[in-house]
Amino acid sequence: MDLIVYAIPVFFILIGLELLVQYMTKSQLYRFNDAVANINCGITQQVVGVVFKTFVFFLYLWIYENARLFTIQNTWYNWILLFIGVDFFYYFFHRYAHEIAFLWGSHAVHHQSEEYNFSVALRQSAVQALFSFWFYLPLAFIGFNPMAFITVASLQTLYQFWIHTRIIKKMPAWFEYIFNTPSHHRVHHSADPKYIDKNHGGTLIIFDRIFGTFIEEEDEIHYGVTKPIRTWNPVKANFEYYKWLWDAFWGARGIDKWHVLMQKPGWRPAYLGGPIEPQEIPEDFEKYDAQAGPWMHAYVFFQFVLMLLGTSLFLFSSDALPWSERVLYIALIIWMVVNISGIFEQRTWVRVSELSRTLFTTAVLLILHPEWTLLLKGMVSVIGVLSFMIYLTFNHLDTRSKSATFVKQVI
Repeated sequence: MDLIVYAIPVFFILIGLELLVQYMTKSQLYRFNDAVANINCGITQQVVGVVFKTFVFFLYLWIYENARLFTIQNTWYNWILLFIGVDFFYYFFHRYAHEIAFLWGSHAVHHQSEEYNFSVALRQSAVQALFSFWFYLPLAFIGFNPMAFITVASLQTLYQFWIHTRIIKKMPAWFEYIFNTPSHHRVHHSADPKYIDKNHGGTLIIFDRIFGTFIEEEDEIHYGVTKPIRTWNPVKANFEYYKWLWDAFWGARGIDKWHVLMQKPGWRPAYLGGPIEPQEIPEDFEKYDAQAGPWMHAYVFFQFVLMLLGTSLFLFSSDALPWSERVLYIALIIWMVVNISGIFEQRTWVRVSELSRTLFTTAVLLILHPEWTLLLKGMVSVIGVLSFMIYLTFNHLDTRSKSATFVKQVI
């Protein structure tokens, strides 16, 4: 049961409600470019997960079938025990992902947004599953059924969506004491030194209280990471930290190479500049806000809707596709999210890349699906040609608008 895929419509309904609250209260909860970048990271994680999830599931299944110590029956009380077990092991993965440098790379993407809203919940690392699932394998050895594990782990993940909001201030005191809440999780997403590496719980906050990593929300919070990435590109978002870690590893000598990987994120030996310590966020700090003109924003919105529809169809049908087609569709989706970031950041390469993508994607869809009706083929062709023409037109209109603005400023 891939519950997360089935929950996608609910995610966007809740994002819509949060946007409505923003409109009604005239508050600033969302920025279009930031929200799109967050969701694009989530899309990248989901489509890449099509490749990873088979390996992850079958390793758990193999241990369960060949090395389990007991056979845990699917009774209601064992489901509760499994829920507590999943949350317990999640706590330790999550905590160590903040405290061990090489693990931080698998989780840092989730913290990079400088906003805090429901779209941030969807911002996930494309490789996190490859690092996190090892922590859950004791449950397979104990003998918890693989399908029960997948279901409970999905529900535990789904729970964490609603805590990514600034709208809800505090829940009742008893709830705040036991469960993870928006207040507790806002602390976790803080880039302020006081709050860093606190409140690692998934569904429960009890383990933070037991193991000494809990802190109450008290002050206004600045969101993000201590070294902002300054890009909307999901590929860079996933791998920029690893580049830094790679450079630090090869620059270190002897045992320091091990320390670079196993110490806290940002650790370096003194001869490479020493550890990078969290700093207080200055009052004049400016959030990253690269954006295109209004016409290109309209184009991005049009393509973004198409991408959401196409990605949803792919995720629902991926198990029935041959591996060659899965990989091709994953590549096309990642190409699309990278181009959207390039449009926002006004990169010089994006014009050729986006025009090529619209034509290539249209051709691939028509070639791979000869069984489609003439009407469906016509619709795909029209959307492809329209995308090509709209991009050229809107790009030209934005360029003219910028030129006119520049002339007015000069005059």
